[in-house]
Amino acid sequence: MTIPRIIKGEACLAEGLDWLGRQEPRFAHAAGLTGMPPLRLRDDGFQALLDAIISQQVSVASASAIRARMQAAGYLDEDRLVLASEEELRAAGLSRQKARYAKALAAARLDYPALRAAQTDAVIATLVALPGIGRWTAEIYAMFALGHADVFAPGDLALQESARRLFGLEERPSEKALRQMSLDWAPWRSVAARLLWSYYRVDKGREGIMG
Repeated sequence: MTIPRIIKGEACLAEGLDWLGRQEPRFAHAAGLTGMPPLRLRDDGFQALLDAIISQQVSVASASAIRARMQAAGYLDEDRLVLASEEELRAAGLSRQKARYAKALAAARLDYPALRAAQTDAVIATLVALPGIGRWTAEIYAMFALGHADVFAPGDLALQESARRLFGLEERPSEKALRQMSLDWAPWRSVAARLLWSYYRVDKGREGIMG
């Protein structure tokens, strides 16, 4: 089994940007406006997925406050969390639903080192089988916690809107349509995603200035 190509630094991003720019001139145009997009790499493992659960449908500030309370109670530790009651987790700031998700994640005892060597499809299938982990969360984990070079998150609204702007589409593409579009950007789909996110921010700013 071949280990997926892993993005480890800006040299990998530069390689991907060069390839994308040669395949699609509009990516070259976007890169000229944005410069090097951020790596946004983060640690993998239990805490990364727990953070994803904590952050669902709350503000960044609220998620940070809840995480701090979870940390103070020792619940960022997999062994401690699996023994915590739902009431204890709710006292730390989790909703009843998120408390169930968090306990299910801890109880799953995922083999995180094995995920590092797994194919992207296998990583996503493993993660979406857990309560509270959707495909977007799994794709983002593969992209930024594992560094997979060829993964995309077409359900992301900012990516959909950025693709609409960059490619001059009349309407924002659906998740299915954007997933199909992204096939042409393999084997550097996660670089394309980073570039589209950066382009979205820059293009929105240019629109504001022009307005």
